[in-house]
Amino acid sequence: MPADNLQNLCSETREKLKTAINLVETFLNENALPQLVVEQDEETIYFYKGFLSDLRHLLTFSEVCYENLGIVQRRPNFDVDFAEKELYRVYHRCVNSFFYPKNESYSEDGRYAYTGQDAIRFRKKPVRPARDVIMNITKIYEEIRDDLSYYESDYLTARRMQAERKHA
Repeated sequence: MPADNLQNLCSETREKLKTAINLVETFLNENALPQLVVEQDEETIYFYKGFLSDLRHLLTFSEVCYENLGIVQRRPNFDVDFAEKELYRVYHRCVNSFFYPKNESYSEDGRYAYTGQDAIRFRKKPVRPARDVIMNITKIYEEIRDDLSYYESDYLTARRMQAERKHA
């Protein structure tokens, strides 16, 4: 990918991450387990503990990638290798953390992805603020996933081929 396109992709991805970070951070600052757990049963408490844990991980991964993309942009000479590594990390840390949360509080149901309906399905019906934060960031992470789909597998394949050429 030409360096100019890569720079633009880094910039756009960083802005999208910033938006998602702000939404998640606001939610986490305003909501804690006691605000979310309406029903005091063990299953609900377990659901929200996992939900909050997944959001905290997503926030951390997104913040680290956001900062690293900032470093990519601030360097006097654009480092293509560093930029590609960071975009790879965004895909594999942020996008995968969003779409495959460890505690599986929600998941993406691909059958709904092309129908105009919400593709995110919750394991347990969440309270409105929890549902809203996920629905608000879904589009952001979908766009990042679409923008960075190359980094799902092609990036590593290209790196392996470069390494093989060096050793040959």
